[in-house]
Amino acid sequence: MTWFRCALLITPALLIWTSSAADIVASSDTHFVLRHEAASTQSRERVWERLVRPADWWHPDHTYSGDAGHLRLDPVAGGLWREDWPGGSVTHGEVKYVRDGEVLRLEAPFGPLQGLGAYVIWTITITPSDTGATVVFDEVAMAPPGSKMEEMAKAVDFVKGEAIRRLVSGE
Repeated sequence: MTWFRCALLITPALLIWTSSAADIVASSDTHFVLRHEAASTQSRERVWERLVRPADWWHPDHTYSGDAGHLRLDPVAGGLWREDWPGGSVTHGEVKYVRDGEVLRLEAPFGPLQGLGAYVIWTITITPSDTGATVVFDEVAMAPPGSKMEEMAKAVDFVKGEAIRRLVSGE
């Protein structure tokens, strides 16, 4: 492949990432730490409104039912991020801390992390910026030895990276 063709393929991908950054801060067999940051042209208030309605922005491929419309979030301490569908339900997370319009913290072992017995804290922070808002996802996960969390980190990094992009973009 010529340099020019490589540049044509890589350039669109770089444009997608100019307004967001993702990082697997640390990982091992028993833990991982992730951080995602993205800019939105929407106001902090509008991003918060979207955040507390995950059915509007969470990708349906990352639900048990295959339909993000089944997701609900009660954004109060003790409230649940849950998914209910005919014949089943799951609690994805429990709200631990809320500062309306600014911070949402959940104990949230999504997907296969539940089956591993992982303990996961996901903190979502929204701050105003000159052009709208900045959103940060910080996630800390711990699991028993043998859990291969360094491999899980890659998958969760992908899912949360997709999620923050959808949240800030209005998808």
